[in-house]
Amino acid sequence: MIKEIHMPKLSPKSDEYFFGSWQKQPGDTVKKGDVLFEVETEKVTSEVQSQEDGVLKEQKVSEGDSVKVGQLVGTIEMNK
Repeated sequence: MIKEIHMPKLSPKSDEYFFGSWQKQPGDTVKKGDVLFEVETEKVTSEVQSQEDGVLKEQKVSEGDSVKVGQLVGTIEMNK
C-alpha cells in the first residue's frame, strides 16, 4: 500500500516553508522515526520524520522549493 507524505505544520506563524534536503532517496528503506527531509522555516531548520515503515518511492519536491502545509511531498510504499 502506498502512503502519501504531506508537509506538516511546523510553525504557528507560517503555512509555507522552503524545502531543505531529502535525507532518504527513492528505494531507501525507512523506519518510523527516521528523518526523511529537512525544512527551513523563518529562523530554523527542522527535520521531518517518517510516520511509517516502508520504502521511499517518490520525491515530489526538490531542495529550495516553496511548500505549503498539507502539500504532497512524497510517497512511501508501506511494508506488508
